[in-house]
Amino acid sequence: MAAGAACGESVDQYRAEVERLTAELAEANREKIRAAECGLVVLEENQALKLKYADLETEQETLRKELEQLQEVGGGGVAIQMRI
Repeated sequence: MAAGAACGESVDQYRAEVERLTAELAEANREKIRAAECGLVVLEENQALKLKYADLETEQETLRKELEQLQEVGGGGVAIQMRI
């Protein structure tokens, strides 16, 4: 009977270990999902910033050309204030 009791204890220990490992695996998977979601947010923000940067570069080029045209028309003797 002692062998049966020892066997039962080891089975219970294995079950407890399996439950613990299953819980750890589930937590690790949740952390990976959270990290992936954060990564997606960063990628979306990065894309939005790249688009904004491209828009600002285009606007800067347009303003630079307008300034050159105004300077040509003004003859250089006129002070031009520009808002950037």
